[in-house]
Amino acid sequence: MFDHMIATPDTTNPVSIFAVAENDFAGWLSHQSPAHRAWIAANGFEGKRGSLILLPDANGTVQSVILGYVDDAKTLWDFATLPTALPVGDYQFDDSITRNGPLTGKATLGLYLGGYRFDRYRKAPESRARFVRPGGPDADTAENIARGIGLARDLINVPANDMGPADLEDAARHLGAEFGAKVTSIIGEDLLAKNYPAIYAVGKGSDRDPRLIDLRWGDETAPKITLVGKGVCFDTGGYDLKPSNNMLLMKKDMGGAAQVLGLARMIMTANLPVRLRVLIPAVENMVSGKAFRPSDILQTRKGITVEVGNTDAEGRLVLADALTEAASEDPDILLDFATLTGAARVALGLGLPALFCNDDKLATDLQETGMAISDPVWRLPLWDDYRPMLDSKAADTNNISGSPFGGAIIAALFLDRFAEGAKSWAHIDLMAWNPSTRPGRPEGGEAQGIRTAFRLISGRYGK
Repeated sequence: MFDHMIATPDTTNPVSIFAVAENDFAGWLSHQSPAHRAWIAANGFEGKRGSLILLPDANGTVQSVILGYVDDAKTLWDFATLPTALPVGDYQFDDSITRNGPLTGKATLGLYLGGYRFDRYRKAPESRARFVRPGGPDADTAENIARGIGLARDLINVPANDMGPADLEDAARHLGAEFGAKVTSIIGEDLLAKNYPAIYAVGKGSDRDPRLIDLRWGDETAPKITLVGKGVCFDTGGYDLKPSNNMLLMKKDMGGAAQVLGLARMIMTANLPVRLRVLIPAVENMVSGKAFRPSDILQTRKGITVEVGNTDAEGRLVLADALTEAASEDPDILLDFATLTGAARVALGLGLPALFCNDDKLATDLQETGMAISDPVWRLPLWDDYRPMLDSKAADTNNISGSPFGGAIIAALFLDRFAEGAKSWAHIDLMAWNPSTRPGRPEGGEAQGIRTAFRLISGRYGK
């Protein structure tokens, strides 16, 4: 995952990386040797953010690396260019970076994320640029965040043949074992016996048993933080079958589960003084003789009956049971992450998750934190006037609206009914996927909003 980061170099003299602020470039350039100024001019280097140049010594070997950057929310992405742009060799940050704690943290996180690669199914390149990991608490935090993001990315990138509900449970159990968390699961027909009927109804059409994964960690007397992640390991759409091209990325429909496991890893690594609970309804939405159908009326844990207007709106059904359980404990913060609606992507695009929240302070803190660290979420309303659009003539509610408009809001309003009782609940509707590669954000599975959530939780409950 991050084999480009090393504790100590094999060589005694790793090449130093110097960072030059874009607005200070002219002043910095005036202090360079005539030979280096000529080299910089010949290569057209202007110190723009994310750009770099290798400066040679008198023998023509690399003496140093100069990186242009801007000190703002996006600084980490400037440093994320380094792992793929530099030639093979060992590198380390100059003291001017490592003495500046906040810059060290951004630079280190950029290095980690810029060098991420998913090589489970192919042979990795034998050699590439390597970087000496800086020391200090800011670098430690950066590594923790990077490893949480890496876990989320890895889980999403694994195809569904190797990431079914049982495999997702194995990932949760492996994480729990690493940190001494208790992990349990309710599987198959036991979901009916334990009153999680909606999870069972969605998942029963698959040969791979549905389940509710439950991870608990921390002091039972500490503030309660509960995370819920949509774990639809593959989504055909059910009998409302998706077109084949829309099914190509449906291995990522467990992206919400990947987010909460990555976030849980960050929280547990930091040993935050909280009582953490993670709930993941893990299912496949398949077509078979056992699968649920359009117009079926489903029972839920909350006792609300749901008419199935569309079997491809299955994520909100499995979340309904999980949110009911989560809200019953009245956590201090309840966050759910889900690849829930295409409507959110139409409204906000692929890189900006939609945020719905019943607590104005939590919503404001999440949105402001996300903008400050380049991990944004954008609030949309839980618009009460749209609630009647979920009315059903045969059940307490439908799982969809008959209207093609406001789909992300309609889905959030559906969930809001099952999160009732949670005093501070936020729902994040996200893509969990990069359609193309940018520095630090390779094409494939992506973590969205969990750096923001970790920053907020750490700020409120950190030691």
